[in-house]
Amino acid sequence: MPDRSRSEGVVLDGIAKSYGGKLVVDVPELTVAAGEFLTLLGPSGCGKTTLLMMLAGFVRPDRGTIRAGARDITALAPEKRNFGMVFQGYALFPHLTVRDNIAYPLRRRRMDPAAIARRVGRVLERVQLGALAARYPKQLSGGQQQRVALARAIVFDPDLILLDEPLSALDANLRQDLREELAAIHRETGTTFVFVTHDQDEALTMSDRIAVMRDGRIIQLGTPQALYRRPATRFVAGFMGAKNLLTMTVQQVRDGVATCTAQGRQLRQSVPAPVAPGATITVALRPNKIALGAGGHANEVRGAITSFGYMGSEIVVTLESEIGPLTVWHPAEDSGRIALGAGVVAGWRDDAAVVVAEDD
Repeated sequence: MPDRSRSEGVVLDGIAKSYGGKLVVDVPELTVAAGEFLTLLGPSGCGKTTLLMMLAGFVRPDRGTIRAGARDITALAPEKRNFGMVFQGYALFPHLTVRDNIAYPLRRRRMDPAAIARRVGRVLERVQLGALAARYPKQLSGGQQQRVALARAIVFDPDLILLDEPLSALDANLRQDLREELAAIHRETGTTFVFVTHDQDEALTMSDRIAVMRDGRIIQLGTPQALYRRPATRFVAGFMGAKNLLTMTVQQVRDGVATCTAQGRQLRQSVPAPVAPGATITVALRPNKIALGAGGHANEVRGAITSFGYMGSEIVVTLESEIGPLTVWHPAEDSGRIALGAGVVAGWRDDAAVVVAEDD
């Protein structure tokens, strides 16, 4: 098991930041547990990087406090926080070799040269760069440069590692490799990670918890499983990949299942709490929860295929249905019925969709 005793948790209390009179971050409370991998997830401009920069000390909050363990670090300079930082653009020193880039934070701390050599050697092997130690950044690929940046961030045993979209400039295969590398380093070191991304797949595969942000606020905070299965709002559902958002009017409720109408079509929907007849609800229905073909589902609607595309083991099918556009993930091995203009039946269970709140 990793030793989490060297890590620190972080508490943000009443943090806010404005630019030009516009509030860009407003976080009443956020606690990152020691040793946790927390991801700040959201679209560009939602405030996630600004929040990370306040944690790092590069941006001062207008109000509120930040505590790392027992320390109030709100006004503490970045170099005094003992945090590692991995930037999107790598931020390597072009005139230093791989070895010297990694050693830089240790030399700033005036460590013994022999201790520096031992630490750098261990970290070079950890990120599989031992054979490239004498090269300069311009002689490395993007993935190799990102590994150097990560090695530099972990070499001095930081209390916290902050990562600002570190994988966004890499190709798909390399992103997958480095996701696995980051997750492995987190498991092995037990260091607290705060990771910023706009990619839901990165968030889902690496995080202990995810904070979904919009307009400077945390809309929902929870485990990857909770956010994927039970998004709280229309925005979270859409951002977490629930492409089908349906508006329904409740007719009656019996034993936790509502009979509803959507564009005149009767549907059945599981509801988590009492809902009054006449109420309007929004549900999020994932593409993988819909089957094509009549099969005794609680809900079945007719439609015509308007587009489709192959995605490996699945075909992404868009159809215009009786209740509006629907996106369906259909098994690629069953492609015989998939053709433009083909009429199909789309079906799903009454508990396949999740009721979500409208956004403020």
